[in-house]
Formats: sequence, C-alpha cells, structure tokens
Amino acid sequence: MPDPVTEPPVMDPVYEALLYCNIPRVAERSMEGHAPHHFKLVSVHVFIRHGDRYPLYVIPKTKRPEIDCTLVANRKPYHPKLEAFVSHMSKGSGASFESPLHSLPLYPSHQLCEMGELTQTGVVQHLQNGQLLRDIYLKKHKLLPHDWSTKQLHLETTGKSRTLQSGLALLYGFLPDFDWKKVYFRHQPSALFCSGNCYCPLRNQYLEKEQRRQYLLRLKNRQLERTYEEMARIVDAPTKQLRAANPIDAMLCLFCHNVSFPCTRNGCVNMEHFKVIKRHQIEDERERQEKKLYLGYALLGAHPILNQTVGRMRRAAEGRKEELFALSSAHDVTLAPILSALGLTEARFPRFAARLIFELWQDREKPGEHSVRILYDGVDVTFHTSFCQDHHRRSPKPMCPLENFVRFVKRDMFVALGSGSTNYYDACHREGS
Repeated sequence: MPDPVTEPPVMDPVYEALLYCNIPRVAERSMEGHAPHHFKLVSVHVFIRHGDRYPLYVIPKTKRPEIDCTLVANRKPYHPKLEAFVSHMSKGSGASFESPLHSLPLYPSHQLCEMGELTQTGVVQHLQNGQLLRDIYLKKHKLLPHDWSTKQLHLETTGKSRTLQSGLALLYGFLPDFDWKKVYFRHQPSALFCSGNCYCPLRNQYLEKEQRRQYLLRLKNRQLERTYEEMARIVDAPTKQLRAANPIDAMLCLFCHNVSFPCTRNGCVNMEHFKVIKRHQIEDERERQEKKLYLGYALLGAHPILNQTVGRMRRAAEGRKEELFALSSAHDVTLAPILSALGLTEARFPRFAARLIFELWQDREKPGEHSVRILYDGVDVTFHTSFCQDHHRRSPKPMCPLENFVRFVKRDMFVALGSGSTNYYDACHREGS
C-alpha cells in the first residue's frame, strides 16, 4: 500500500480505483500508537469515512446493480467478529441515541442494497479498523480503564445509516460486546460537523468558486465529453441526464464488487469509459491543489471540527478524564477539507473506511508538556502538516508540541486566509475575497 501522503496519486486510473475500494486485507501496516518510551498516551480522536457502500446514483435507464447488503458468514470479505456484531446489534434496539439516529437501522440487512447502504465489505472494513485500534490503544496503551464510562467516549455521526453503522462496526471492533447503556451517539446535521457554527457566507463563496473551477476543467476535457456522449448513446439517455447522474459513483461500486458494467442493445459501458472518467477525477484533484480555491473553503469548513478537537485535547491535557476516545463517523466531504486545512496537500482523496487520527501524548519526564501525532490511514503525517513540517529544524523535541496545533487552529488558520481576521465569525462574514 503506498503512503497516502508522500506518494501522490499516479495517473493509472485502475490502480487508483483499487486503492479507493480499500479491499480488506488480513494484515495492515500501522503507525498508530508509536512514540518514545517516556511518552504516555492521553487521548485519541478518530475521524472516519464510512465503509464501502451501494451507489447513491444509478446510471440512467440501466438495471440497479444486484449487490446483497445482508451480512453472512459464507461471503467474502469476512471478519471473525461478523456474526457476533450482528447478534450484538440486534440487541441494541433500546440504545439511547440523539434524535433522529434512533430511527436508523443498526446494521445493513437488505438482500438488494438500498441506495447508499453500507455493504458487508463496509462493515468488515470498520470491524478491522476497530480491532486494529483496540490492539494498539487498549491492549498496549490502556487508554480506557476496564470499567470505562459514557463520559470517557465522545461518539458522533451524521444522520445517514451508513455512517452510524460504520461507527458502530468500528466501536464493536474496538470495544467488543460493549454495554449499550454506556454508548451514546450524538447527531451532527452537517457533514462538516460544524455544530452551531455552520453559517459561514465566505466558506460558501469559496465553494462556489471551486465548483466553477471544476466545471471549467470538465469543459476543457473533450475526451471526457465524448465518453459521456458515447455512454449516453449506449443507455439511450440524454448526455446531460447521464452526466448529472454522476456515473462514476455507480461504476466504482461495480468495479469494487467485481460486477460487470451494464450492457444494452446499443452496446456495453466498458473499462475504457471508466478509465477516462477516473483519470479526469485524478486530474481534477491535481488542479484543485494547484489553484488553491479549495483551500479557502477547507480552512473555514474544517475550523469548527478542529476547534472542537483542540478543546477536547486541552481538557484532557489538564487532567480531565472525559472524552478520552472520540469518534466522528463521517463522509469524504468531511475528511477532505480537514486534510487540506492541515496542509496535507499531497494526501489522496479519502477512500472507503479512511481513518484520520489525532493522538495526544504527555511527556512523563516533563508532565506539563503535551504533544500531538496525526495519522492518515495508518501513516504518520504529523511532520507533513503546515504547523509541524519544519519542527525538526527548529526543535530537538521528537514530537510535535500541542501548542503548535492549538496556535494553528486559534490563529494560523485565519492568517492563511489572508483576511486579517482573528476569529471564525469575522473570517466567515468578511466581504468576498
């Protein structure tokens, strides 16, 4: 598996698509929980993208992909805890979740997947993530006591079944057979996890400019347009309708599940069509980083969730034994702005079941000093972030000081906007840039 930061996307669309599928493997390298021996782990903050899912859109005038979303032991991929997970979820009907989460199913169960539904692959991906984090943070570092309480967890998710179920799968891998009475998931109405700070006019302006950039890049790509026209002819639909249905979403699902692309009497959608659209996605990612329009959106979009993370870290550093393990079960549009805001410009777009982790450590030799580590899909990216990339040149300390991260969130994110603003509200309401 390539480094998700130091090895940027290549132009091989099939290779990149395989990475995106994130097919579960038996062993995965991971750098979580690694620190000099005199450092003690204090708290962990985990952001995940939901696992593999059924498409959100169907290619117009084609049959829905026949993918089974029930969880069964005789289908790959499999996880040893799969049956126990299903059994435990079936006992959770009385779980206390914030509205409207209590109305969502706790695990996928449709023989023909519903649109956007988590698949067995998605469940297995997060059972693996949870077991990996359990081995590191609980067995090795004893992050939580055996008699952990509700207050020591902070669990939140958007109102989609795929994010709640992904969060539960990871939690079950992390805390097998957890007590339902001690688990409480909070609902985040926005995919940006911005809580009460979602109104930000300037962020929306940046997003409009970024969407305009995407549109202009697509207009320049004549091969892409010809591909859409050819696919539209095959399925006998207007090109505009096909394009609006975002066919790459359905095609990626078919690709990841090794299901054939659809055919009609006019021909078949094929791998060459897939490669052209996927190659355009890769090119779009490259231009997005070069043009910097997305960065403004990312800084304002990610600030609320990073500010909440800083708050939890500071309380833990003060000795508060609450929210020692935080889990935010989210979407690609949650993780992507965070990665960009942190300065991880070469990071790949979040794949299914991607995980971004913030660790807080205390120096046992100097108990008043705390440090942070940031890991993306198991790779330590701390010294690729904008607030710690030159740390080695300035300091002999082996870890990135918590103060660097705090200063970044409280001040430097606004400096990077070049606005002269010193707080989130002012930055959001500044006249256009």
